[in-house]
Amino acid sequence: MPAPLAHVPVHLVTGFLGSGKSTLIRRLIEQKPEGERWAVVINEFGRVGIDQAMFAERDDLVVKGLPGGCLCCQLAFVLQASLVNLLHRHRPDRLIIEPSGLGHPAGLLDVLRGEGFEGVLDVRDIIALLDPRRLDDPRTRAHETFRDQLAMADGVALTMTDLATPDQREAARAWLGEFWPAKRWIAEAPHGELPLSLLLECRPHGRPRGAASSVHQAAHPTAATLVLDEVAFREPEPGRPLREEGASLGHATLGWRWHAAEVFDLDRVASLLGALPAGLRVKGVLHTGDGWKLYNRADGTVSLADATWRLDSRLELIGEAGHLPAVEALEAKLAGCLASR
Repeated sequence: MPAPLAHVPVHLVTGFLGSGKSTLIRRLIEQKPEGERWAVVINEFGRVGIDQAMFAERDDLVVKGLPGGCLCCQLAFVLQASLVNLLHRHRPDRLIIEPSGLGHPAGLLDVLRGEGFEGVLDVRDIIALLDPRRLDDPRTRAHETFRDQLAMADGVALTMTDLATPDQREAARAWLGEFWPAKRWIAEAPHGELPLSLLLECRPHGRPRGAASSVHQAAHPTAATLVLDEVAFREPEPGRPLREEGASLGHATLGWRWHAAEVFDLDRVASLLGALPAGLRVKGVLHTGDGWKLYNRADGTVSLADATWRLDSRLELIGEAGHLPAVEALEAKLAGCLASR
């Protein structure tokens, strides 16, 4: 019988919508020490589950997706059960958790530090990601969850620095310098590149437990919500995409899944997605005539990359409640982007 797990390092990688969390985690995985098995738990606010499609399958990596809410409130019960199963089945040497971009880490810490994981999990530095360009928007600076994520962080990775001006980068450092306690470290991470040493050599998160913000407390349910997972997976039928919608914390999501055999015309679908309102967060993994592609749009910046995912095509839109496009009209336009049409 294997020895009980003890003091498995846990790293929380937080950050607002579109800050580049999944990209940074992928870059860290590329530096993973040989012989270590890592587990990554990805929480997405949307219900479709896109980010897990960014990770290629490999023997030394386990990726678990928990879409459909926020780990700190709506999915706290689901997280606890999922972690128990993951630790028992895969026995990882290190655990990385990516909360939703709208998630507050205080409630998540309560789960990880609870009696059920005492002596098993060792929560290390909380890493928050910050795109310096976001601070140009006063609404972002005033957003409660945005500030809470950074306030609880031990270290901050400045992302998208290749797109930010020197003044924006300096302003971000100055703004972060106003937080107390002071950050243990602030590092630039262009293209998600962060030295692995900041992960491996970090100290335990020693700050007192903090209460989740009032908006997250209000979103806490009395029972766990339904989560799309391997057990509940339904394969879409050709010609009949499955639609998923949700709303919470002042934001709404709209997503679809298509059968893997349906092929999109890349130029048409990219043109359609590029024409969506600028404030929307758009991400997807799509089977196209040019192969399987990961589409990502955040703060007006679009990236397209090859994908190893082959299960189905997925698309997710996230925006402020009441500001998503008309559902039926957009679904019809997406159908018109299929190569067979």
